[in-house]
Amino acid sequence: MRKIISNTTPIITLLTISKLELLKELYGKLIIPQGVFEEIEEGKNKDYYTDLSLIDWIEIKTISYREPLRYISDLDKGEAEVIVLANEVKADLVIIDEKLGREYATHFNLKLTGTIGVLLKAKELGLINKIKPLLQTMKENGIWLNQKFINKVLEIANE
Repeated sequence: MRKIISNTTPIITLLTISKLELLKELYGKLIIPQGVFEEIEEGKNKDYYTDLSLIDWIEIKTISYREPLRYISDLDKGEAEVIVLANEVKADLVIIDEKLGREYATHFNLKLTGTIGVLLKAKELGLINKIKPLLQTMKENGIWLNQKFINKVLEIANE
């Protein structure tokens, strides 16, 4: 089975648009580091909150070796743990949206996607019909998306 690891923002974003299940449909199983779980737990008062520890296809994993975290201290806890855990378990894919986290993932030769990549893949496989309304919901929920980027995504999605 493929090893897919996600950072906090993609999970929260998918929760806010009611599409977390796409991760299960696309990948079967998802691994998140303890730090990501803790970041999501900080949002218990949010409307989108879901206790990920109760979802059977999500594995919450503690990193084995904490020393590398010292060398990527400019990332937040969740992102740093995603990078370290991905290297520990030899992940097939990491899901990260933040620019600096993506730069680290690239530096460590990790295969990378983000929330939008997940949505594009889901549309390609027929799991969703349209991306545009989901992007609109993301914006309504306070997720900043550049209009040029939105236009490019819609072009890729043939919308």
